[in-house]
Amino acid sequence: MGLPVTSEEEFLRLCREVRSTTLIAQKLGISQRNVLARKRRIEQRRGIDIGEMNAQRVEVIHARHSATITLNVENGIVVVFSDAHYWPGLVTTAHRALLKVIDGLKPRAVICNGDAFDGAAISRFPRIGWDKKPSVKDELRTVTERLEEIRQTAGRAHLTWPLGNHDARFETRLAQSAPEFEGVSGFHLKDHFPEWGPCWATRINQDVVVKHRLRGGIHATHNNTLNSGLTTVTGHLHQLKVTPFSDYRGRRFGVDTGTLADPGGPQFIDYTEAGPVNWASGFAVLTFHKGVLLPPELVEKMDEDHIVFRGTVIPV
Repeated sequence: MGLPVTSEEEFLRLCREVRSTTLIAQKLGISQRNVLARKRRIEQRRGIDIGEMNAQRVEVIHARHSATITLNVENGIVVVFSDAHYWPGLVTTAHRALLKVIDGLKPRAVICNGDAFDGAAISRFPRIGWDKKPSVKDELRTVTERLEEIRQTAGRAHLTWPLGNHDARFETRLAQSAPEFEGVSGFHLKDHFPEWGPCWATRINQDVVVKHRLRGGIHATHNNTLNSGLTTVTGHLHQLKVTPFSDYRGRRFGVDTGTLADPGGPQFIDYTEAGPVNWASGFAVLTFHKGVLLPPELVEKMDEDHIVFRGTVIPV
């Protein structure tokens, strides 16, 4: 037996009183996407404006699988950056730009989409010659400083951190080398960053998924959204691009958020052997209007002192 159909008047009452797509969806046993779609149909047919839902907050749902955090954003901006590979003594142009954009746009959420921690000293790759790598302690201190700058600038924005493969080095090395210390505070990377919600993926309004990596190769953004059926925002490949995709379900996007690091920085120079890389320094801005994602925008480093955003060269 299906769920009872809710009358239009009852649906309008819920919208005006509850003002939460999440809670209405839970009450009616339907998806948030269907709540928003019905709301828009009623507004268009009756020529009314029911008003914003969740206008003052981002609702956070920890899904049954604890590795997923869902954000419900009716109207507003979510900033997604990834692959910062923060390095002691370096503050990149893209990081300064991130702080400036967050301060100007006042996003509802900021997502650190993996690999803020590099783990150079505990890499699975062998040491090259007599190269010097920062210690885990120095890296943790640097990541803490940079993420605290972001947190302070972001104000009340919700913060999540889908784990990246470099982030995982921290716990992998400890689990392999000191398994007897399982459960001891500080042996998880998340223990050092309590303000950032740890997860494997962050979902936004059920239609957008943000995770560090999915498919690989030069067509990853296309294949990510094709195979997931959702707008899929990933890092890992450092390419910084948006690939649109349309089918009978509508239009969605595959987004690569590039790298917050300098592609020619010390994190990469040895294992790339100073060769050319198809990478770009920057991050992504996602804007939602009535629960619908508008075309994603990119912020890209132009030179050491300028970025490009929305067709404008901006000093940072």
